[in-house]
Amino acid sequence: MSAVFTDARLAPRALYEEVAELLRQRIFQRELEPGSWIDELKIAEEYGISRTPLREALKVLAAEGLVTMKVRRGAYVTEVNEKDLRDVYHLLSLLESDAAGVVAERATTAQLRELQGLHAELEAAVNDRETFFAINERFHMRILEISDNRWRSQMVADLRKVMKLNRHNSLLKSGRIQESLAEHRAVMAALEQRDATGAMARMQAHFASGLEAAV
Repeated sequence: MSAVFTDARLAPRALYEEVAELLRQRIFQRELEPGSWIDELKIAEEYGISRTPLREALKVLAAEGLVTMKVRRGAYVTEVNEKDLRDVYHLLSLLESDAAGVVAERATTAQLRELQGLHAELEAAVNDRETFFAINERFHMRILEISDNRWRSQMVADLRKVMKLNRHNSLLKSGRIQESLAEHRAVMAALEQRDATGAMARMQAHFASGLEAAV
């Protein structure tokens, strides 16, 4: 794999941030497997960069939980165990159900219409696994944006990165996409009814089912 980096005048992000994003996507796409050692020299050569921005990028990924730094051994793609998953899903359930309750109470008609549109896209993507999960994430993150608490949104974004390390395992569970879609319908129905308590309960049930599929 090779990468061409643009002139700094055209790229607002620092070089290490660009490298971090490239590595992040390789981790999510399983080009870099959980538990695998990250060969800094090889990757630096592939990207045509020095090891300094690469190491800065690895620090970013380590802070996100995607990479684990081991003393005198280098960087490894993080392996997520069952306790990690349960902890992550627990926190996501708390944070995202709270956001759903806020949206049910405060969302404008236009914002609810936007969520309905995303849900319609989700319904249409039921036979396309990768598209389904991409739209699923957009739906969840839009709820966070509408709830308008940047600290909560930031925490959820970081937790979701760790959750993605195990995403492919949950995708393989038979019938999980159909179950997830039904759960989304229930969340959407509660939002449309302005039922904050119901929206929170439906979102919590959604994460409970997701955890069961993931472990």
